[in-house]
Amino acid sequence: MPSGPLESAAPSSRRASGEKAGDAAGFVLAGGESARMGEDKALLLFAGQPLVQRALLLLREAGVSASIAGAQKSVRANLAQFAPVIDDPEPDIGPLAGICAAMASTSANYAVFLPVDLPLLPSSLVVYLLHHACISGQAVTLATVSGFTQTFPSVLDRAVLPILKAELDAGRRGCFTAFRAAAASMGQSISGIAVEYLAQSGQVVHSLALPPFRWFLNLNRRQDLVLAGSLLAKPIA
Repeated sequence: MPSGPLESAAPSSRRASGEKAGDAAGFVLAGGESARMGEDKALLLFAGQPLVQRALLLLREAGVSASIAGAQKSVRANLAQFAPVIDDPEPDIGPLAGICAAMASTSANYAVFLPVDLPLLPSSLVVYLLHHACISGQAVTLATVSGFTQTFPSVLDRAVLPILKAELDAGRRGCFTAFRAAAASMGQSISGIAVEYLAQSGQVVHSLALPPFRWFLNLNRRQDLVLAGSLLAKPIA
């Protein structure tokens, strides 16, 4: 859904007007140099498919549109075969630039961001985070595991875009720090949802019954890839 720059609107006012959770756009963050992996992670095969394709499928299973953001110029043409690629004018300065470019490309009220290297996440987690953001009016919704807040996946209200841009322009490129500043600007704190509770209550279900701490296995190195593959073959409790 291409559009011009996003307009700022208070999350609470949109919630009161009856916005639906389906008004969201999903983006796979496929930037980074993959230095520790030794090759571009987006195109790395996992369970028989490129990681970027797996991440896009997860978003689609969650019921949101799926595009690619934050990709390096050298791989954009290769990634375009999988989904639309949002042009990032500054792909070398970190994912926050890609997030801002992606949010500016859509008129959706919510943007869902998923990194390319978390292949074990269940799509039902994205569904829950988006639903929670919609009904609560929270500007920034993240997951927590073992008491630690995870930066991704993230659900962002479009009203935070000007704050994220301001953080980026000020040279503060950390995503979590920018998310916290964005929430604070609206008189909120980051909404952190404990995935352990969601799993125990059956609100989020993993198809392989993997415990929640395994969902966030980040594929940075070859040994991570091997471990993730072993979990697919034989889930570890």
